Order: sequence, then C-alpha cells, then structure tokens
Amino acid sequence: MTVSTSSLNRTTVTLQQLVESSKKHSLQQALTAMIAEFAQSPLAQTVSTHTRYNQQDSIEAIPFHQFCLDSRQLKTNDVFVLLKSQALQSQTRHSQKSRDYLIQAANSAAFILSEIDPIALLTTDDVNASSLADDAQSVVQQLSALPCPVLYVPHIRDFLGDLIQSRLQYQQPVTLPAVVAVTGTNGKTTISQLVAQLAQLMGMSSAVMGTAGNGKLGALVQASHTTGDALAVQQFLYQMGQENADLLALEASSHGLDQQRLQGMPVSVAIYTNLSRDHLDYHADMAEYAATKAKLFDKTHFSELTHAIINLDDEHAQIMLDMAHASALTVWTYSLNPSSNATFVAASINPSLQGVEIAVRYNVSDNTGNTHVDCTDSHQDKANTITVISPLLGRFNVANLLAAIAATVALGSDIDQDIERIAAVVPQLQGAVGRMQRVLSHEGCFIVDYAHTPDALQQVLASLKTHCDGQLWAVFGCGGDRDAGKRPLMAQAGLAGADQVILTADNPRTEDPNMILQDMQAGMSAEQYQRTHIEPARQKAIEYAVQQAAAADIVVIAGKGHETYQEINHVRYDFDDSVVLQNALKQAGRA
Repeated sequence: MTVSTSSLNRTTVTLQQLVESSKKHSLQQALTAMIAEFAQSPLAQTVSTHTRYNQQDSIEAIPFHQFCLDSRQLKTNDVFVLLKSQALQSQTRHSQKSRDYLIQAANSAAFILSEIDPIALLTTDDVNASSLADDAQSVVQQLSALPCPVLYVPHIRDFLGDLIQSRLQYQQPVTLPAVVAVTGTNGKTTISQLVAQLAQLMGMSSAVMGTAGNGKLGALVQASHTTGDALAVQQFLYQMGQENADLLALEASSHGLDQQRLQGMPVSVAIYTNLSRDHLDYHADMAEYAATKAKLFDKTHFSELTHAIINLDDEHAQIMLDMAHASALTVWTYSLNPSSNATFVAASINPSLQGVEIAVRYNVSDNTGNTHVDCTDSHQDKANTITVISPLLGRFNVANLLAAIAATVALGSDIDQDIERIAAVVPQLQGAVGRMQRVLSHEGCFIVDYAHTPDALQQVLASLKTHCDGQLWAVFGCGGDRDAGKRPLMAQAGLAGADQVILTADNPRTEDPNMILQDMQAGMSAEQYQRTHIEPARQKAIEYAVQQAAAADIVVIAGKGHETYQEINHVRYDFDDSVVLQNALKQAGRA
C-alpha cells in the first residue's frame, strides 16, 4: 500500500519541535529518552564532526522533512528508518542487505534511526573475540565518517506510528477518523466493509483499508498488503482525515500486528472473527498465531480502545476475551448458537438464494457493557429481538453481519434506536468483492469466493449446501511458496463439503503447480478420486466446471476472490476469477 505524499509540504521540522508539539505523553517520553541516550553514546560525535552541521547542533536540532522506510524512496534531508528484515533468509544476507541500505541512505538522509545496532551491523563477520573491541572502535570511526548521524533505537516500533503521525500533524493538523479494526483468519474483509457501509448508511463518511483495497467507499485503490507498513498506514489515516472521513474500518493482519505496523492507530473498536490454520510459514504454531491476534485487544498497544467485539463460537475466543478484560474494555460477544448468552445472537436463520432472514437477539443494556439475558424468559427474548433481512449469502455471513452490527452500535450512543436504524438499512448492504460473489447466469448458481484456508472453504461449502437442490461443485487450489502442510487439508475440506471437486492452480509463485496438486492429493481415498477432476490450468478448470454443472447445481470458484492476477515465477498475469467465469458462461451459452 502506497500513499502519494506529493501534496505534503516539504517544510522542515526537528525532533525537539515534535517533542514540544506532540499531544501524546508517551511519544514525548520516548523521544526525550531517545535523544538523551544518543547524546551519551559514542555516535554522538558524528553530529559535531560534520561540516554540514553547526558545532552547537545536537541530534534533536537537525532539521528534516519526512520519515522514510524504503531507501529507494528516500529524498534529501528525509529521516531514514532502518528496520529489521522480516523475510526468511540467512542472517548473513540479512546483515549485508541492511548494511547496504544504511550506507546508501546515509548519502541523502538528515539522519538515520536504526532498529539494528549499527556497530554490530558494520562489524565484519570474520572478526574474532580478541579483536572485537578494536573492531568496534573502528566501526565507530566508520560511522563518524558517514555523511549523516545514525541513532540506534532498538524499540522504535513501540512509537514509530505515533512519531510519523506527529510529523504529519505538525505540518497541518487534521481530525483523524475513528478506527474499527478487525482481526481473525476469515471474515476480516467482509466485516470491515460491512462496518463501513453501515456507518455510512447511518450518516458517517466511511473508508476502508485492507485486502480488497484502500480508500473511501466507492473509490477503493487496490492494496498490495492486507496491512501496509507503519508509514503507509499512518499516511493513509492522515489522508482520510484530510478527506473528512469519520470512520476507517481496517483489517488487522497477524503480520501487521506482530510487526507493530498499526502502532499509533486510534483504534476504538476491535473485532475478533475466528482462528484457523493459516500463516504457519510465519508463526511457529497456532498458540503464537493466537497470541499475536490478541495484541489487538491490548490497551498498552492501542490506548484509545473502548470496545472489544468477539466471536463467542470460536475455540480461541477465550484468549481474546482474557486480553480484552485485562484491558478493562467493554466486551460484547456474538454467536450463531440460539441458546448462547452472547451479547448479539442469531436466534433464527432462514436462508434463500436471495439472502437470509435473521432474528437478532441483543442483550446490551448500555454502552458500559452490562448485559442481560434469560433464555427461559420468552418475553425478555422477544423484547430484545429484531428481524434483519440480509442480502448476503452464507451462514458465516450471518456471523460477519452480527459483528458489523455490534461494532456500528458501539460507535453510536442510543443502543435500541441505533439497532432499529441499522436493521432498516441492512437490505442495502453489498458483499465485498470476491466474497460469496454471485456471477449472474441463466441457469445454475456460480459463486466466486476468497476462501483459501481449510476452515474458510468448509464454511463456504456448508453454507451453500443448504441452498443446493442439485450437486455442489468446488474449484480450488493452494498457493505456492506457502504453508505446504495445509494442502491436503484444503483438499479434504473440499471433498467433505462438495459433491464434485476440481483441483487446480491458485498462485503457484515459484513452485510447479503439478507438485502442489500432488501434495493436495495426499491421503485421498479411491472414492474421493472418483469425485475429483484435476486440471492444473485454472481457466480450463473453470470452463470445465461451467460445462459439467447441471441447472440445479451450485459451483464455487474458491481461493482468489478479489485478486485480479495469477502469480507465476515472479510475474503477475491478468487473471480475475469473476471475469474468467463470466467469459466461460457466455461461451457455454449460460450467461
């Protein structure tokens, strides 16, 4: 995700000015400590020995323009922030690349803030213990010879977002939008977009940030990452403030939370959807994955948090609940179990291919989080139940809608009145692109969905099975260069939920699609093979499904959803499942 800064004023500022102007006490403390630590370090001499600075200047008085996290985008007199690489690569290669970034940036930067110890970074790899002290002294001299000073700030991620936003606000103060953040394996995109739509239908100007794009509703720009880096996130937040957005609904990925890319975001409402196997090529195990998600409910990370909205049906919900309660948040829960004592409950669900009718029981007495529920008291249930007509297909979208309704209520002030107003506008909602997206046809039902985990695929198929009078078809694959352990699990999820399965390529990246498909077939039985068609070429697989499906069948093209490309050997080729499907339907005379 990139945000143009061409309109930003290139006037200069100093760290001392940011300290004095910042309204965040925590940032003031961090900057003051950083400046004081640098003043006592051996690197402090790098300022006074440079002719470009006055002898009396210290690091806090050096003027600069903006912060930059990418040395390729660095402009003269910007501050370069050197962060540790998160890529899975050898330590030697990591050090060499970081060293190159440091030396390259020093030629243009006003100064450098480094998360990596610059002395360790510039120390030769083959130095032995006996000469380590001499080598370190030599490195200090090397640093002194650089065109700009370097500050070692090992905990810079703890306040980097605040620092960047402080610089933006110093230039031209704007009112930032309230932020609702959604985390979980599945449902983030749909819920964030539903929250933004509901808020806008309730009179707020809304924006979204995530997998399906960034921007105000109706004007999204495709994003490269679910959660951008700290600079891109803060610039986008500031841009939305400039455009007078009242609300920003964003997706909080586990990578983004782990790397503190959302630090400094004014998140007031946090939502947890669910947790299933994903990203285990990044996280050590599911416990670490869950703990990372729980950071969104930690008020030490997000000081403006007020509400936590948590899916009570998920097996990992307690981890989120414990963190939310420890942070003294108002905790609301939601559930699809009619007998649940959750704050928002789907008391009944009546699906059709046009959507679903839901009886929503809510048990919130006020915005302090106090709830009241008595499942034996039918009068009480009736008094707190409202009927909602949703155009969204799928049982899991009922859960997504409950989360979005709860979050929108949390943004308001009058619970009963707000819920009635929200229920009235739900029929106007539109699903996120590539999420249970129906592609029109004369006969049959054809769906494009982003489901790319075993749990998500299972939920999509289970939801559509209740609508299906004929056979349910599933077309999907697995991405290359990612967690290979989930490949057979994906195949088994598809075979458990669908009558007919077509295995094909997803984004092979640098892997052979046939090898990925071979991994997916591990453990398949003879009966399962009889229901499986294997076609590595995704376009041909979609065309095959269109040709073979009967008029009463439902076909799901899963895995890529909103994506408009297929990545093969580092090249992204144009490929949009919905477009390919539309063309196949036309060729078959079904559109």
